[in-house]
Amino acid sequence: MKWYQKSAEQGDAEAQCMLGECYSHGYGVPKDFATAEGWYAKAVEQGYTKAQYYLGECYYFGEGVTKDFATAMEWFEKAAEQGDAQAQNSLGNCYYFGEGVTKDFGKAVEWYRKAAKQGYAQAQCNLGYCYEHGYGVTKSSIAA
Repeated sequence: MKWYQKSAEQGDAEAQCMLGECYSHGYGVPKDFATAEGWYAKAVEQGYTKAQYYLGECYYFGEGVTKDFATAMEWFEKAAEQGDAQAQNSLGNCYYFGEGVTKDFGKAVEWYRKAAKQGYAQAQCNLGYCYEHGYGVTKSSIAA
């Protein structure tokens, strides 16, 4: 925590993101979602991809900010387009459930597939579920 703080205060984006994680999960400090969001936002200003994903999580769950699926989706999309598998899966969830966007199983599958190809286990499971039930793809127990 001490070293993340020193580095973050000097403008290091990765340290700012990690400091946000510390506050978000209570690692070495009491949980403080508003402070976590502030550190993520500083890292996002520098284009740090993982912080974009975490900032999306803040808006998705309403942690440190007002819950806002549309804003969460925007941040997930920024990180997803840069190849972040967690963000791709979360963006797929937004399309799957229609949170912040019109429900679209085809787009959900598209994002799940991108994350699944990177080995992201939850996306692989989500993609299998879509195949099992025919959501956004032709139903196929074999593909599932």
